[in-house]
Amino acid sequence: MKGKVLLALLYFYALIFSVLKTIRFPNEWSEAHWLIDYRFGFIKRGLAGQIFGFFFQKNEFNILLVSAVILLILYGCIYFIVLKQTNNLSQNIYRVVFYLVFFLSQYIVLSAHIIGYFDHIVFLLTILIIYLIRKNLIFLSSILVCISLLIHEISFFLTIPISLFALIVAAMSNEKFSFNEVFNLQLLKKSILFLGLPAVLMFFLSYYQEIYGKENYLSLFNYLKASGFIKKDIADLVATSYTEKFTYYLETESKSFVIKMIYHKSFAFSLPILFLLFIVYKEYQRIGLPLFFLFIIAVLSPLLLHFVAWDTYRIWAFPYMTMFLGYWILNVKFKNSTDQFEQFPVVLMIISALVMVFLAITQPDLFDFEVARFSLIERILMLIPILAGFGYYIKAPKKIF
Repeated sequence: MKGKVLLALLYFYALIFSVLKTIRFPNEWSEAHWLIDYRFGFIKRGLAGQIFGFFFQKNEFNILLVSAVILLILYGCIYFIVLKQTNNLSQNIYRVVFYLVFFLSQYIVLSAHIIGYFDHIVFLLTILIIYLIRKNLIFLSSILVCISLLIHEISFFLTIPISLFALIVAAMSNEKFSFNEVFNLQLLKKSILFLGLPAVLMFFLSYYQEIYGKENYLSLFNYLKASGFIKKDIADLVATSYTEKFTYYLETESKSFVIKMIYHKSFAFSLPILFLLFIVYKEYQRIGLPLFFLFIIAVLSPLLLHFVAWDTYRIWAFPYMTMFLGYWILNVKFKNSTDQFEQFPVVLMIISALVMVFLAITQPDLFDFEVARFSLIERILMLIPILAGFGYYIKAPKKIF
């Protein structure tokens, strides 16, 4: 019991440490998104603002309130999932390392910084979709994917791949997976049922954006500028992003895809993703390479956004969250009752500590020319309790459980 309490406190401290480094009020970009609805006709990403307008007056305070509540619910769901897994198997050192690194990762750091972005709603819906898939409510989960797409089309990369992975894992009859199972008739039926509506909706969104997207630019620009708290340049950027063709972004951003994937400085900050993939493989290598390969595809699918988007650091943060969801899917399906504490190599313990140090003390790339609020010395001092708790957990497992 003491060990479970220790881990709960350790995870919570790591979460709070990462959040406090960068949390702020919603910026004008996110505020502008909440203002946009269907008042000028159908427009992509208009659903969230439409629902928001049903219940609240559209002002800065209400946007802050709703954004903060959404972020708190997201963190609450993540923390609940982690505690659930901790209670199931507290002495699995691979799991402890995974969650500590995740709580220190740039996804947690950046999610606090981009408070008010629709990404948070998308991931909240994804958690619910995965839960519904586990309950075999495939059509209902498909409807939620459509809702997510209407909130932000980024769901195509963040939600659908990891949800399909959940669908495949849920359909498995044993721990071993082969690609022949993809052609299982029952799984094919569920996949078609799950993907049918989202595929039609995504085609409609793409077609509408290409043909009619630009028609609303001036109306959106004037509307945002007249709000009283959205500057002219932000109003122009948001109105452009809502009305520009998808093919335009593909044409302009895809040229630098390789640079953003390999040569951009954000890649260095994302090397821990490879470490987490290794941790997952070490714990779940018994499931076989075919399923682990599908896991990697689902986790790294958000990186395809580099073809159409410019905010590289934000995109590199997404695989942390999709990996968290994929890890949750595996943990629920394949309950591991083996005590792996003694099997964790010393070298991996050292590397784990170094990865935590790297994530905790490095200066993240933030928007609006902001920097993390803690100095290097302060970050080092605040990291000490995490490393001390991790060291104590490793050194005295039998005493605390």
